[in-house]
Amino acid sequence: MSDLPRKAITRTAKLAALPLGFAGRATWGLGKRIGGRPAEIVARELQQRTAEQLFKVLGELKGGAMKLGQAMSVFESALPEEIAKPYRAALTKLQEAAPPMPAPTVHAALTERLGPDWRELFQEFDEKPVAAASIGQVHRAVWHDGREVAVKVQYPGAGEALLSDLNQLSRFAKVLAPLVPGLDIKPLIAELRDRVAEELDYELEARSQQAHAEEFADDPDVVVPSVVHQAEKVLVTEWLEGTPLSEVIARGTSEERDRAGQLLTRFLFSGASRTGLLHADPHPGNFRLVTSEAPEGPAEKWKLGVLDFGTVDRLPDGLPAEIGVALRMTLEGDADGVYALMREEGFVKPSIEMDPEALLTYLLPMIEPAQVEEFEFTRKWLRGQAARVADRKSPLYELGNQINLPPSYLLIHRVCLSTIGVLSQLGATVALRAELEDWVPGFLAEEDADGEAEADTGSEAAAAAEETPA
Repeated sequence: MSDLPRKAITRTAKLAALPLGFAGRATWGLGKRIGGRPAEIVARELQQRTAEQLFKVLGELKGGAMKLGQAMSVFESALPEEIAKPYRAALTKLQEAAPPMPAPTVHAALTERLGPDWRELFQEFDEKPVAAASIGQVHRAVWHDGREVAVKVQYPGAGEALLSDLNQLSRFAKVLAPLVPGLDIKPLIAELRDRVAEELDYELEARSQQAHAEEFADDPDVVVPSVVHQAEKVLVTEWLEGTPLSEVIARGTSEERDRAGQLLTRFLFSGASRTGLLHADPHPGNFRLVTSEAPEGPAEKWKLGVLDFGTVDRLPDGLPAEIGVALRMTLEGDADGVYALMREEGFVKPSIEMDPEALLTYLLPMIEPAQVEEFEFTRKWLRGQAARVADRKSPLYELGNQINLPPSYLLIHRVCLSTIGVLSQLGATVALRAELEDWVPGFLAEEDADGEAEADTGSEAAAAAEETPA
């Protein structure tokens, strides 16, 4: 029998216990303070207990519960250090592992999906999973032709569990929100729910992964395992050896952190341009630092290994040129152009009026990493940004709440935020501006005809805005 609780009533009861547990611990904390214990000590203990319960439940349930936990984990860098510290270990656990399915359940699933003679497909099959994540777990094996492979097996009932969890968690969004200040939990849950069908479709994932594997086959910086075999709810890919990014974050040298951060940035921007697909789940568990030579070899020889293509954004023309144009105009201080372009793209609704200069003041600090040749991403910097936009006393707070996020930009926005979170966890120094220049259309005002067309986007939007009442 699987340890994945599939009955809706069981999963709902576990999730419903979360807010009750928070309330109970708050009462416990009040009692401790009345009893004379210092408030800050009680608060730290309360946070620790909350973290332990929250991520124990999310990890055990897998499905949508763990998926939310993984998505939240990349934002821990934005938390004040006194809050983040007790959560960090619990969050990190969700990036790499969860309680696995027992062997008989795995065997039954493989028999159903690969046939009763499934063992003949493998020379070896390790019964113990090397990773167990939100909707499936991975086993190391040797394919019948001698290749080392990773066998990803979807949990029985994962689809129902995923939807049930996310529907239930959306009801608790206000309760969960204080755990990651500055992160709007409800839209995140809604967006995860919208991606359920794709996440569960291993055939679609296989096509996305193989497209990347072929495009990056001879790449000096990125390696993507090729797809070996795919069946319903089973995906077999080439094995990729490497150091998980979570380990680089925890114990990596500054050289490893910088290299991993640069390659992560390069892959995410270049991948959209080269394949028309944006890898949309950039949490540390999906990346490896791969050394093609001895570990002590030069850093420029290290590659980024990329896993899990279950969630991608399909961008046939690459990233929208409007993103690059808006970034460039912001850096140039073109307040009117930025405002007009954001209105045209739907970031500012027709019923809303903003002061373009105030909008520029709001945006500029966020793109500080693009203003210099190299930028050191740190938790301190990210915490400052989170505090700035979440400060209810600031006149910019209301402006930030008025900015709309069009559906076509939802995944792009989440990928950018998640990537910044991971870079800040790494503490990596990254040449971000160079990657923007290389891979984001419109960021450079090119002199050729195509570049002129891109460069004109902002001025055309501004002219249109002047002719159209707000």
